Amino acid sequence: MNVYEQCPVLESEHFVLRMVQKEDCKDLLKVYSDQQAVPLFNSDNCHGDDFHYQTEEQMMKAIEFWLFSYHNHYFVRWTIVDQLKGEGIGTVELFAREALDGVKNTGLLRLDLRSDYEKLDVLKELLHLLHEPACRLFDGESVTTKAPPSAVIRRKALLESGYSESFQPLIGHDGRKYSDYFVCPSCA
Repeated sequence: MNVYEQCPVLESEHFVLRMVQKEDCKDLLKVYSDQQAVPLFNSDNCHGDDFHYQTEEQMMKAIEFWLFSYHNHYFVRWTIVDQLKGEGIGTVELFAREALDGVKNTGLLRLDLRSDYEKLDVLKELLHLLHEPACRLFDGESVTTKAPPSAVIRRKALLESGYSESFQPLIGHDGRKYSDYFVCPSCA
């Protein structure tokens, strides 16, 4: 399956991940305006965007960019929907990372959650749900994601889900070094 021709819907016990939509704007604004959540977002190599949005206009521009990026095969952005509440509580971005720094053949995962969902059981459920599709859809040998030291619960969830901390920094397209990454090598 080519993820850029047909974006799959992923489902676990508590969550549905589906392609981001413009109609998600209000729900996602609650995520991207969340002062406690923003420091955990991975904005590495994002041209200065810190993903802290405070207006519907800012959020809509981001969604429009995510849709543009999908149609141009840059990355896929799913909305995470809480099945019980029927609302968007975060997003997932995935793409095949191609770089000259030796860290390649990996699916890069960005996981943005509202702070009230930054819980061990939620994170582990989402990581479990995402691992196989990240490997299969992006032809990677591993999955790589960022978790800064302040993301204590996330780091614990990553370690308990088979990830290990990578001490090799990722090099951005501008030559800048980025750290605090975790890698799960079990795509085989």
